[in-house]
Amino acid sequence: MRLILLSDVKPLGKKGQVVDVAEGYARNFLLPRKLATEASKGALTVLGEQKKAHDKREAESLAETRELAALLESKPVVVVAKAGESGRLFGAVTSADVARAFAQTFSVPVDKHKIEMKTAIKAVGTYPIEIRLGRSVVAKAAVDVVAERA
Repeated sequence: MRLILLSDVKPLGKKGQVVDVAEGYARNFLLPRKLATEASKGALTVLGEQKKAHDKREAESLAETRELAALLESKPVVVVAKAGESGRLFGAVTSADVARAFAQTFSVPVDKHKIEMKTAIKAVGTYPIEIRLGRSVVAKAAVDVVAERA
């Protein structure tokens, strides 16, 4: 019997998939629990339309994320921190500091958990960072750390 899954069912598949199952399994387990519905022509048409709409939303979201990545990569962000005479910082620049700098520079909030720094920033200079914006979109930006003027 052909069914469309209405929610994820561990051994069968994910929501929206069309599966073939034994008739007893469908009638006694999947259909009474509203985990699946019969795959009629109308239901398959509706499923196709839903997939098209979902794909369109995903494409738009991916385009917006890529635009945001291009914006964040466009120029380095400046972080001001207290430093000694030799250029060593008192403490370190954290991802929260970098997120705050991005918010001030670009007026776009960036989640501090999505910022990845290869090394700890403990001295004045320019450092590369990566910002994971989506599944496959990574912005490679630069952070300029400058000493605070007294």
